[in-house]
Amino acid sequence: MLDLGPVIGQSRGMTHPTLRRTARSLPIALLRARETVMGPVREMLATSGVNEQKWRVLRVLDEGGALDQSLLAERACLQLPSLTRILRAMEDQGLVTRATDPDDRRRSIVTISAAGEAVLSDHAAEASEIFDRLEAAYGRERMNQLLDLLEDLTRTDKPG
Repeated sequence: MLDLGPVIGQSRGMTHPTLRRTARSLPIALLRARETVMGPVREMLATSGVNEQKWRVLRVLDEGGALDQSLLAERACLQLPSLTRILRAMEDQGLVTRATDPDDRRRSIVTISAAGEAVLSDHAAEASEIFDRLEAAYGRERMNQLLDLLEDLTRTDKPG
């Protein structure tokens, strides 16, 4: 039997020195930060029948009102085909409604329902507590700086 104990965790050096070390890789750092933020949110939502993608859709609709699916996908950070599948499930749950845009029959307008608003109301206090704890641990000023920097980063490669 091969004993891997001595080699697990040992650095063998980087075979591709042009790649950043994973400890300083932006994509990996963002994923780690995402898990720090979203772990408690997933726990909060675990018994609600709403996952984090549905939560984002509800939040965006609550904030922006009725939206066409393309704009909703963009604001909720979802691919349009994924959003279409998610919306079917949300309609079945009674969380949203969809209607054809009377001005452009190709477009579908999505609206949060009373049941969707109730999900947000049921979890609003706990969600606020989660982010208050995170902000208290990280610092309000640093959190605002981080959000500003991330907004700047998202605009970096956009044309215009």
